[in-house]
Amino acid sequence: MKKFLETLNNIWKIEELKGRILVTIGLLLVYRFGAQVVLPGIDTQQLAELTSRTDGGGLLGILNAFTGGAFANASVFALGIMPYISASIVVQLMGLAIPYLQKLQKEGESGRKTLNQITRWLTIGICLVQAPAYLYGLGALGVPDSAFILGKGLGFMIPAVLILVTGTIFAMWLGEKITDKGIGNGISLLIMVGIIATLPIAFAQEFDSVVNRNNGGLILILIEVILWFVVILASIMLVMATRQIPVQYARRTASGGYEKNVFGSRQYIPLKLNASGVMPIIFAQAIMFAPGYIGTIGALKDTAAGQWLQVNFGNGSMFGFWYNVVFALLIIVFTYFYTAITVPTNKMADDLKRSGGFIPGIRPGKETADYLDKIMSLITFPGSLFLAVIAIFPAIVVNVMGIQQGWALFYGGTSLLIMVGVAIDTMQQVNSYLLNRHYDGLMKSGKNRKVVA
Repeated sequence: MKKFLETLNNIWKIEELKGRILVTIGLLLVYRFGAQVVLPGIDTQQLAELTSRTDGGGLLGILNAFTGGAFANASVFALGIMPYISASIVVQLMGLAIPYLQKLQKEGESGRKTLNQITRWLTIGICLVQAPAYLYGLGALGVPDSAFILGKGLGFMIPAVLILVTGTIFAMWLGEKITDKGIGNGISLLIMVGIIATLPIAFAQEFDSVVNRNNGGLILILIEVILWFVVILASIMLVMATRQIPVQYARRTASGGYEKNVFGSRQYIPLKLNASGVMPIIFAQAIMFAPGYIGTIGALKDTAAGQWLQVNFGNGSMFGFWYNVVFALLIIVFTYFYTAITVPTNKMADDLKRSGGFIPGIRPGKETADYLDKIMSLITFPGSLFLAVIAIFPAIVVNVMGIQQGWALFYGGTSLLIMVGVAIDTMQQVNSYLLNRHYDGLMKSGKNRKVVA
């Protein structure tokens, strides 16, 4: 504890780092305050049904967690930052097929700025679709018509849509400012803070159910917390695990009036066990909306197959057996797909060849690209299985241990992986500031390092 306090003191000594941390905290507080501001024209006293549906976990619980409770509050930030995330994914995937976007990706800083501008405009387009859908969907989620003080006419809908779109754009601006002026990735931090905001309520409900209602007592709560920390450690291992590929660099030196190649330093190419991050889970969850919806279409609705689809893939089936079997298989498939399109083994091989590097025993060029592709395929399989287990673990603890669905969402899935990934990324940035000022990083002690001249 003493060394940890010394590390915090060292962080506070670095003026630039201290300033960035304070800016980050301030902007995150602004975002959390906005999540509590309800849309004008909605009676907050009549949102109880919407709140109860999102507290019960499931898909609505995930949406509410990503917005930090703003979804259930009918807040100005009800759409959260997710439209921007969706736009970023669309632009990234379109970059594989559209030559213009491929050209922008290769133009460095100027191309990146243009891509960011395209993403912003696409975000506005997505918001213009999602905002009316959210407002009209409130009725289906249990919000009575009497909650709309001004009714659902154009006098309410147009200003409300504009406010929701503005809220998402403002949240996007906050995220970009945190990235530029603060510490960590701003967009990711907004999502993480939203997820963490729902954690105390979920744990309090579980504590009340287990302890106050005599469903297991303090021992069961202790077991659940220990299991939660074990899952967090497993998620950290998944996020940080890499396969290091040794690389040898040739160095040209002059000797006896002529130049010759000699072996230089040996380095490594780190290939991540889970190079796709949480994207396979996000893709799979988007697909999982489809079966339940298909079961409600037309003549299929009243058939045995339609009823089966509605029961096993409809709303509230997130913790069911067949839902999670299909969910896990989709995650494995999407992990391979997303890794294949985001890990450019051909480009890595070309860059390695141009820089004079090579993998010992492997010829530069195509053979190196094939070798890297083979290694990625081999390590992606266990990575995808591990990711699938983490994703469906909330369903396991619900059905095996009887944990409440809201608290179970923190035992795996997108929420936990985002929290772990963002925390690691932020700590690494803080670590770099400490090491640059000759202090030990957060992963070690807080003692000052001695610098040898």
